[in-house]
Amino acid sequence: MTNSPPLPKNRLPFTGSGRGLGNAIAHKLAALGANIVLHDQTFESPSVFGEAKDLAEAEAKFAEHDVDTMQVVGNIGDETAVNAMAQHIAQRMGNIDILVNCAGGDIGAAGKGKPQPNDALNIPLPDLRAIVERNLLGTMMICRAFVPGMAARKRGSVINIASVGAHIGGTVEVAYSTCKAAVVHYSRCLAADMREHNVRVNVISPGPTRTARFLQTRKTDETMMATEGLRRYGLPKDIANAVAFFAGDDSEFVSGQVLRVDGALLLFGV
Repeated sequence: MTNSPPLPKNRLPFTGSGRGLGNAIAHKLAALGANIVLHDQTFESPSVFGEAKDLAEAEAKFAEHDVDTMQVVGNIGDETAVNAMAQHIAQRMGNIDILVNCAGGDIGAAGKGKPQPNDALNIPLPDLRAIVERNLLGTMMICRAFVPGMAARKRGSVINIASVGAHIGGTVEVAYSTCKAAVVHYSRCLAADMREHNVRVNVISPGPTRTARFLQTRKTDETMMATEGLRRYGLPKDIANAVAFFAGDDSEFVSGQVLRVDGALLLFGV
């Protein structure tokens, strides 16, 4: 997958791509020739974990790829904001043929940091609502805005980012894991709905991955900081390579599938 075939420049990925995992995915697809729509919740959001001063600086880093880029900002949990972003993208870039839903995270109502407590029964209701909006409703509303156009054109690839937490029960990050499990099932339903329209829908469930947010918001295991082998944290490029496979024509007959990119952390078939 590291030698993925080029993507035609008329394909326009839209990702939660101002920072973190989404930014790594955007750079991978840009390197393959795709034009890029950079998105974050606010213009200054890329600065939260020191990845860029703002969205303009994040966009400037794509100059090396010689592709078209644009920026949009907005809350994916706000239908009005989503529709405004979709209209702006259509006017500036045209049709979207690749959609990567990467925005999300186990982030409470304050907008930074995990809910406390973060279990099944005691998570504060405002935090619960914020996580559902950011992870499940946001994914669904972005799909509602862009997938009908793909269906009308009879082509497209949707890649939704979930988490290994979607596939196991646990005592923490319960709301986040539940929402990601819902994203997995929603994606399967959408794949069924889009089959007759030749639009592919797939899911990637990353394991723990070394993004700036990951490294700055938890105590890490030094034995997992290697960059090779399977007994390590994932690197953003590992997830980006998997997205490139689903975005390109090598996966033209693959839809409704879930790919766990976790170094064999989970080994079962659900």
